[in-house]
Amino acid sequence: MQIEATKKVLKEIYDSLTEGNYDALSQIVGYLNSGDPGYVSSYKKAREKIISLDRYALIEIMLKEFIKK
Repeated sequence: MQIEATKKVLKEIYDSLTEGNYDALSQIVGYLNSGDPGYVSSYKKAREKIISLDRYALIEIMLKEFIKK
């Protein structure tokens, strides 16, 4: 998946969780650390969306983006 497409999906997940008054960062980090999709609420299909992303590719993209800036 392209970097921009991955960013878009991750932003959608973050926005959905925030809208639902969930701790979006905590849920996303929990999933990235464990691989357990149960960390992410199913609110507005956030869990379904995060599962669609390759977890290792997502971590790699995030790290590259962080280092680049």
